[in-house]
Amino acid sequence: MSSGATSGLRILVDADACPVKDEIYKVAWRHEVPVTLVSNQHLRIPEHSLIGKVVVGSGFDAADDWIAETSGPGAIVITADILLADRCIKAGAAVISPTGKPFTANSIGVAVATRAIMADLRAGAVGEGIGGPAPFSKADRSRFLQVLDEAVVKGRRVFPKP
Repeated sequence: MSSGATSGLRILVDADACPVKDEIYKVAWRHEVPVTLVSNQHLRIPEHSLIGKVVVGSGFDAADDWIAETSGPGAIVITADILLADRCIKAGAAVISPTGKPFTANSIGVAVATRAIMADLRAGAVGEGIGGPAPFSKADRSRFLQVLDEAVVKGRRVFPKP
């Protein structure tokens, strides 16, 4: 798959630290939706015509840039990166975090602001006791699977199988 927005329903994955790859494959196979995993390093992926990968350079935000430039209407982007989610939403993509939380045009502004506040708190003396997100759980995995399946079903209404 080459850089540049494409049409049709597809799943783009910010793959370097994605904990739900197996769930993505299951949904993709069931609904026959192509998946592209984007990473800075080589990843092992299943040999299947619907599953592809793009290994970008090691430059800062190289994977994010590729995903943002390739996303758009018909793309379902899987990422925990709030700033990447913001870029993809602005391009017209649906975005889901690996915990199953959909990012929307209505929620992304608050998420970006919260991210900035937490970064400031962690950088200062106040942030010594502030950790990161909660550990990934079975409930997160289950919620993700449900939300991704719903997003694909919704996407199929606008982008039917060719």
